[in-house]
Amino acid sequence: MGLKELKIGNLTAKIPIVQGAMGIGVSLSGLAAAVADEGGIGTISGVQIGFREPDFATNTVEANLRAIGKEIKKARKKTKGIIAINLMAAMSNYDLYVKKAVEEKIDLVVSGAGLPLALPKLVEGTSTKIVPIVSSAKAAKIIIKSYLKKGRLPDAFIVEGPLAGGHLGFKMDELLEKKFMPLKDIVREVKKLTRDAEQKHSAKIPVIAAGGIRTAEDISELKCAGSDGFQIASMFVPTVECNAHENFKLAYINATEEDEIIIESPVGMPARAIKTDFLINSTLQGSAEVSGCYNCLSGCNPSKAPYCISAALINAVNGQDGIIFSGSKINSINKMSTVKEVIKSLIG
Repeated sequence: MGLKELKIGNLTAKIPIVQGAMGIGVSLSGLAAAVADEGGIGTISGVQIGFREPDFATNTVEANLRAIGKEIKKARKKTKGIIAINLMAAMSNYDLYVKKAVEEKIDLVVSGAGLPLALPKLVEGTSTKIVPIVSSAKAAKIIIKSYLKKGRLPDAFIVEGPLAGGHLGFKMDELLEKKFMPLKDIVREVKKLTRDAEQKHSAKIPVIAAGGIRTAEDISELKCAGSDGFQIASMFVPTVECNAHENFKLAYINATEEDEIIIESPVGMPARAIKTDFLINSTLQGSAEVSGCYNCLSGCNPSKAPYCISAALINAVNGQDGIIFSGSKINSINKMSTVKEVIKSLIG
């Protein structure tokens, strides 16, 4: 296919594949290191990363900070490749978590679920690169304008389209009625914006496409639209290196097209997931006050939430009934594999 290396500042990924973050606990050091070792960029999900720490329920913030350090160190021991961490802008204690990752000398901080306008200040004076996630050229323009006031530009953009998994930057009716701009067209618009910024400020801002990428043909189409890199998440779930429970992986393998649903998350955002008994039952039960709130996301109201999203995600990754986020075209993911095999299927 003739794909070029992906260069983000002084970092060079030999293959332009970025492993997307999947939380809670689906993409930790094991998966991230495996992708980085193949020449791509591996990503640790920072969302409630301390869920396996013994004091997580009573000392959540400290448990998460401790786990950030542990997972980054574990990844470093396994690979000399590029390691990123994804921290959602909507997270409570966002600044604390970013600073901890920077202290651990993480290569990149990837951030979406809101506009990560605080990132330039949080990495100031370090070599850590910052990569915002956007779903439109409008959002990218706001970020560029804001970062320039702080004396810099984003080191790259991840352009996440409407077919991605988890929380999405699109309206519910757009997703349900499929009245959205295709990823390749969003990439074109963002690429035009970044080219203008690159020429004006003598910089390089790679654009990385994300959401529903499943084949070499998908990559070829997005490359023609201007993508410099390609973020893959769901395809890495049913791999031996993925950190999730076997039941979680089997949910991907066994899912059909009819199992792909759009839900409204407790934080008020639409999200794409695999249909589970938990989601069916929670929809029927309606809202019920959540006890034992982890205060994980700033937009969540425990008194009106139908369930605790942290608890539901933790249950799922541990092999129990809960929430399993996934990208679109889930029926195309139907067997166990390895990181190496997934990458080979995409780029040869």
